[in-house]
Amino acid sequence: MGENHFARATVALYGVPLLMAAIAYSILQHAILARHGNESLLAIALGHDVKGKASIVLYLLAIPSAFITSWIAGIIYIAGALMWLIPDRRIERTMQRTENQLNRY
Repeated sequence: MGENHFARATVALYGVPLLMAAIAYSILQHAILARHGNESLLAIALGHDVKGKASIVLYLLAIPSAFITSWIAGIIYIAGALMWLIPDRRIERTMQRTENQLNRY
């Protein structure tokens, strides 16, 4: 994007692999949950997976918005990346709760 000075088409095209990665993550998650079942600890820990779904929505918004102004798309891409920098402790919390429940017996 830097060599093209954030041209609209280039910024929109940058979002395509980001969108594909978000979709691939969602497909992988569904495949793993299908193997382990909806009642597994992993399924309980993941819950509704807001971050995964939000990533897809953000990239779907960013790609067409790049044709309006590339800076809006760039801000959305940065927001999506920053969202994943915040550690997600759902699995750790669920495992800790389960361990605590087992230790009570």
